[in-house]
Amino acid sequence: MLALYRKYRPKRFEDVLGQESIIRIIRNAAKTDRLSHAYLFYGARGSGKTTTARLIAKIANCQKRLTDADFKKLGEPCNACHACIEIDSGNAMDIIEIDAASTRGIDDIRSLKEGALLSPSSYAYKVFIIDEVHQLSKDAFNALLKILEEPPRHAIFILATTEYDKVPPTVASRAQRFHFKKVPLKELVDKLKKIVSEEKIAFDEEALELIAAGADGSFRDAESLLDQIATMEETISVESVERILGRVAFSRVSDLVDLIITKDLAGALANINSIHEDGHNIVQFAKDLIHYYRRVLAIRFSPKLEHDFRQLYTSREVDTILRHGKAVDERSTIALVKALIVAYTEMRYSPFAIVPLELALIEHLKT
Repeated sequence: MLALYRKYRPKRFEDVLGQESIIRIIRNAAKTDRLSHAYLFYGARGSGKTTTARLIAKIANCQKRLTDADFKKLGEPCNACHACIEIDSGNAMDIIEIDAASTRGIDDIRSLKEGALLSPSSYAYKVFIIDEVHQLSKDAFNALLKILEEPPRHAIFILATTEYDKVPPTVASRAQRFHFKKVPLKELVDKLKKIVSEEKIAFDEEALELIAAGADGSFRDAESLLDQIATMEETISVESVERILGRVAFSRVSDLVDLIITKDLAGALANINSIHEDGHNIVQFAKDLIHYYRRVLAIRFSPKLEHDFRQLYTSREVDTILRHGKAVDERSTIALVKALIVAYTEMRYSPFAIVPLELALIEHLKT
């Protein structure tokens, strides 16, 4: 059975979410036959770097695009020709994907260079996709630089990395560089909703939000988590996601903040004890609480952020953050966040992880 992240991988540029400006530039280049000989994609994991690289390989070799001037104006692959089908299935001889984590030596890059000099066997272009390119050795980078300086006309090189600062400037300067940002939670949730609808899986909306939060901006991670949970549960519920992820839903964090605002110490302590006793990761919960207060304070001091927040989070979450932003006391909340940061640092290495969090709340609510 095909994994969900592979089954629902975008097959057209317009299906790539969260990277609109990058996709617009590449589509315009394809419409005018101005695809670059080298690209460097960098940014968060699971944000669409490899997917976009494969789409470039498709559009460069799409037979309908090469023969139909009207279709070329769309800036999309046809997904029906021999080249598109082979590339989608991973059987294209002229599309070479390399994992630099395991293929990182100078001999490997020399072999790549020799292969690049040979004409494509079936397509218009040979496309070399080098993932995690930052892991290449110094000598390998030097060898790669030489071929990027004088590339064959029939070759396209696409370098992908999560650590841009480790790519030598000499290599980076030879490629068109694109930064792939983390995907907003709202777009992750929308994609998950589409998948569960197609797969006819029952779900709770808050459960999908929790999966998206756990994926931390990665489509691949979100879809893999959904796949894992769907194989174990008939319904994607908040409880099942919490149990598997070990972290709690947005509502549990916001419920605790309600108790803190009303200075209900007994209720606040009971709340975190319940989370701890249920087997959830209390250290992760403390981290989520800090991030939540960061958003609350940010929107209190800069109300214009509401527009940006609505692009990143669900409407229900933003409405709750706004409510808390109006209700909190600025000075005491800043002091609490500082105390929570100290508590979180201690919790990470303490055999009694819940204690620093409890003490931070007691000291805050007793003053």
